[in-house]
Amino acid sequence: MYKLSCKMSIAIIFNALLVSILAAVLWKYVKLWEHAISLEEELMLSQQSQELSQVKIDYHAALQALKENGTRMVCTGRMHTERICRFESLCYSTEAEEFVFFHGNASILLPNLGSRRFQPALLDLSSVEDHTAQYFNFAELPVAALKFMQKPVFVPDVALIMNRFNPDNLMHIFHDDLLPIYYTMQQFPDLNEDSRLVFMEGWSEGLHFELYKLFSNKQPLLREQLKSLGNLLCFTKSYIGLSKMTTWYQYGFIQPQGPKANILVSGNEIRQFTQSLMEKMNITSGSSGEEYIVLFSRTINRLILNEAELILGLAQEFQMKTIAVSLDEYSFGDLVRLISRASMLVSMHGSQLVMALFLPRGAVVVELFPYAVNPEHYTPYKTLASLPSMDLQYVAWQNTKEENTITYPDKPWEQGGIAHLDRSEQERIIKSKEVPRHLCCRNPEWLFRIYQDTVVDIPSLKTTIHQSVKSKLPLRKIKARSLIYPGKVRDSMCQASVQSASEAKLSVSWQVPWNLRYLKVKEVNYEVWIQEQGENTYMPFILPHQNYTFVENIKPFTTYLVWIRCIFNKNLLGPFAEAMACNT
Repeated sequence: MYKLSCKMSIAIIFNALLVSILAAVLWKYVKLWEHAISLEEELMLSQQSQELSQVKIDYHAALQALKENGTRMVCTGRMHTERICRFESLCYSTEAEEFVFFHGNASILLPNLGSRRFQPALLDLSSVEDHTAQYFNFAELPVAALKFMQKPVFVPDVALIMNRFNPDNLMHIFHDDLLPIYYTMQQFPDLNEDSRLVFMEGWSEGLHFELYKLFSNKQPLLREQLKSLGNLLCFTKSYIGLSKMTTWYQYGFIQPQGPKANILVSGNEIRQFTQSLMEKMNITSGSSGEEYIVLFSRTINRLILNEAELILGLAQEFQMKTIAVSLDEYSFGDLVRLISRASMLVSMHGSQLVMALFLPRGAVVVELFPYAVNPEHYTPYKTLASLPSMDLQYVAWQNTKEENTITYPDKPWEQGGIAHLDRSEQERIIKSKEVPRHLCCRNPEWLFRIYQDTVVDIPSLKTTIHQSVKSKLPLRKIKARSLIYPGKVRDSMCQASVQSASEAKLSVSWQVPWNLRYLKVKEVNYEVWIQEQGENTYMPFILPHQNYTFVENIKPFTTYLVWIRCIFNKNLLGPFAEAMACNT
């Protein structure tokens, strides 16, 4: 008995010791793991600091230049909404989280706006126009204040400093960030692959940070990372702001969303951008030899509930393989490779549809809308497809059958739930047949409807596609073409004759624009304006030939001003030639 109890005691003691040893080992492992993570983070920060130092800079000379000259700024653009500014020796206080303009003997501040700089800001940090969260300004100090501050750390790279608008959303990434970055860098030659992107909006890297890294050999810097580099960072040369020339859509902050009033980009510029991006990702463009349809599959919300049947229906109707893809299951590069050779892209309304900009010319974009969501009110992708020279065919299909939709009134409001609203408001929204026009971004009826799941009526969709797409599928790919405008007409002449005291004739002739001889143009017309001198109105004429005699409303002994311009293919208007003064 004693031996048995002794053995049990030894076993208990042994087990206790074993547990203690294991606990100690586990504790040591956890501490080593934590230490390894800490070291890894320190190493990353150290690498960034070293990377900043790779460009050799004479620290003493840079500090002396800052103290003697101060900061220098020259901007382009008259208004804050179109302004981009170039700075030398602009600094950033990581403690105050403000940029600092140091006034020295050689400081330049153009435009020198005084207090108007704060009405409302010097410029927009984002390409999203006049958004209060994107305004940029700086604090001001005399260079003498440097003696009371910690020594500055100089960033030797040419920097493009900006805000990303929403780096978790593909539409915003391409429309608001990547396209503007690309064409801002085209605008300023010293913004190149050796310059550095600096993001000041405060977001983390986001889901598609690798896309931003394609524009520079240097790792982009986030606002939070600046704190680890020093209390006062001074950018030797920087550009602040983004070009808005490539944006085509406004999101409804001031008025309901829709195309921008003055779109300045064409499909040619979009396709140059996508070609450059594909080259950076080592993706070759060109036909795969096989016609196919790509269907974007959503996996969390706004689902297509009969997706398998839809895939089969599309494949049978158009005699093409149909491939279902999703952002969760495919790498971004694989998606670009597939879409860039597809004949048709089909998707529910959503940010993933911005990838239509990679489609080849002649391809079809089919955008599906849930019940009560009017396609005419939400057109970012229709606008993209309709840009001149984008050469995409656009189709919008809307679910009009209430029984083919599933709503989620009990979900959180940001996922379309309406349980937080008054009962009467809930009932109104549920009975509503169409979401009214609204502002961004928290309209409960819009959220309720846009987060619906949908059973797609396949016969209705097929009919809609055939009605919208005039060419027979599969499509022949359209060759790239540029819009060539006429030059000025040449050698304009006028001759008048008086028939009687109340009747006269005015004959006008001209030669074709010189560039016409080198072009193949289907249709050439001429627009002629005739204005009696001293009058505010004019008589316009569209003529198919290069000379004409005007009789109607032509008075004798009167001076007329005549303007002439050439028109190619009905809508390509050339410049007016200099006005002629013609006396009858």
